[in-house]
Amino acid sequence: MATTSDIRNGLCIRYNHDIFKVIEFLHVKPGKGPAFVRTKLKSVTSGKVIENTFSAGHKIDDVRVETHKFQFLYQDGEFYHFMNTEDYTQIRLLESALDAPGLLKEGEVVTVIINSEDNMPLSVEMPPSVVLEVSHTEPGVKGNTATNATKPATVETGAEVMVPLFINEGDKIKVETEKGTYKERIKE
Repeated sequence: MATTSDIRNGLCIRYNHDIFKVIEFLHVKPGKGPAFVRTKLKSVTSGKVIENTFSAGHKIDDVRVETHKFQFLYQDGEFYHFMNTEDYTQIRLLESALDAPGLLKEGEVVTVIINSEDNMPLSVEMPPSVVLEVSHTEPGVKGNTATNATKPATVETGAEVMVPLFINEGDKIKVETEKGTYKERIKE
């Protein structure tokens, strides 16, 4: 059993007869009244995100997990297939188990969180950022750069990312996976 002081991003807990992963938390100490922890929890079975508030010192039932490196192989409908980089075993996961499936390209190495009690994969953690090639974007208009203007760009995985006007088709860009936002252009 853990307490609210052990809450951190990525922690898997058992709550309301389901397993949830903490995706966001905030310790709040109001001037009046007891302290509490405001959390956003994502169900690892359904992908549903809920908000919950735990009072300070509340006991939470944490789930023992192991992390393993897996390489993304391919997508087959709603299933994503991965291969363990150590023993080459393969698993397939539903799209709801992934945080940012639109930014996942073949060959990408991710961290899979596995419940150590029953060896069931719970969720997939993407690397902090990924490098993707822009497959389609409208050309930027010269002289339209007085403000931080952005335009939509489709990357090689099919996801759409807002990018600055100077980005062209064929450019490689670094995308932050947590928010799905443009970070920088990669020079080769």
